[in-house]
Amino acid sequence: MKAAWGLALMLCLAATAAQAGPPYATDDPEPTDFHHWEIYSFSAGTKTPGQFDATAGVDLNYGALPDVQLTATIPVDLPGGARAQFGDLELGVKYRVLRREAAGVQLAVFPRVILPTANRRSGPGKVALLLPLWGQKDFGAWTLFGGGGWTLNLGDGNRNYWLQGIALTRTVSERVTLGAEIVHFGPDAAAARSYTAANFGAVIKLWGPFALLMSGGPGLAHARNGGTWNAYAALATNF
Repeated sequence: MKAAWGLALMLCLAATAAQAGPPYATDDPEPTDFHHWEIYSFSAGTKTPGQFDATAGVDLNYGALPDVQLTATIPVDLPGGARAQFGDLELGVKYRVLRREAAGVQLAVFPRVILPTANRRSGPGKVALLLPLWGQKDFGAWTLFGGGGWTLNLGDGNRNYWLQGIALTRTVSERVTLGAEIVHFGPDAAAARSYTAANFGAVIKLWGPFALLMSGGPGLAHARNGGTWNAYAALATNF
């Protein structure tokens, strides 16, 4: 289903002190540190009545310049329990346009292009372009981040749409950060409906450069079409 595929794609999109971004669908404006890598080996799933769509893969992020992150997401789709197949390749550049460290405020643009490398039955079969703006405010152990953007969604029967998200996280110990978010995206096809979901997440620092990221939650609006439940898990490596 197109809405379920769209949510799975959002969950695949993106280690900082605030631990914003993954495991949440809502992204953050903080790029990967200069000359450092962030690698997420992830799996994500969306449950609709009578069907479970899953995606796994690798999300590669590199700090190419100060305030600039290059991103490539390489997914493998498992639609409805069918045979695994290569998904749509995603490429992006995150550019932090504002940073006020004393005020704990950041702002970034993160344009991404989604290339139709998947089997036509798994993806929309056309190039898609996401143009979001993400902001963040840190205050003590708390971090509030969110934003959204417009998606150019080419193809017969497809519709351009807006997506929005807001998330709040809290660092509860040296190794554990907890959080929650609400995400919403508009209908991406002529026959589709808008979709809203809530996710609850955790980031657990393991040893060395490794961390475990998890999130999941229910659909809140039009859940039978977009997903009654969704989940995300990843092993993060930062070096």
